[in-house]
Amino acid sequence: MGPFMVYLALLIPRDYILPYEWRAAASVLRGVGALLVVWMFRRHFPPWGKPYWLIAVPVGVLVAWGWVAGQHFFNDLGLPQQLPLPLFAGEFELVDPRDKLGTDGLFWVTVVTRIAVATTAVPIVEEIFWRAFLLRALINWRDFDKVPLGQFTWFSFVGVSLLSAVEHPANWGVSILCWMVYNALFCWKKSISCLVITHAVTNLVLYVYVVGYHDWMFW
Repeated sequence: MGPFMVYLALLIPRDYILPYEWRAAASVLRGVGALLVVWMFRRHFPPWGKPYWLIAVPVGVLVAWGWVAGQHFFNDLGLPQQLPLPLFAGEFELVDPRDKLGTDGLFWVTVVTRIAVATTAVPIVEEIFWRAFLLRALINWRDFDKVPLGQFTWFSFVGVSLLSAVEHPANWGVSILCWMVYNALFCWKKSISCLVITHAVTNLVLYVYVVGYHDWMFW
């Protein structure tokens, strides 16, 4: 849980302390801080497994497409984009970073650092927490490390998928579906490396789409 908790804690400077113009520095701080904790506890993690590139890459692309198409579909159905729970009450606020950063150097530095962190630190930290830890902890909380990687139960599979909505309250519906795909892939291949690559490809394709098509709803 350590890297994930540090990653979440380092969202505080970005969201509540630093001005918007410092988003690039905040991204670097968050990514480096989380990876440092991964490095410190590297000996305590389970085996990473095989990468399964030929499966991980196309699944990652498919999930990125599903994230965008699914969110637009849910919006067309009239579902609230913001997670409808008291903690996340309020309307979704769309922010175009160009309005705050301009379209020159600072904007592109922010884009590059955000994509860099999203394709390196985020997949590693989140897959260690969600797949390597929580999927097993919801099967046997006291001795989760004795649960084989990728072991399936409906409770852990659905539970982890639903909990992902809390991490992605602005895309809660597609987040649940995305986590179901990730969970299924993990139960199939039982490889953390495979999920890290899949997650990284998803984030890369998603952010390239966002910047290319200016669909800032996913920023």
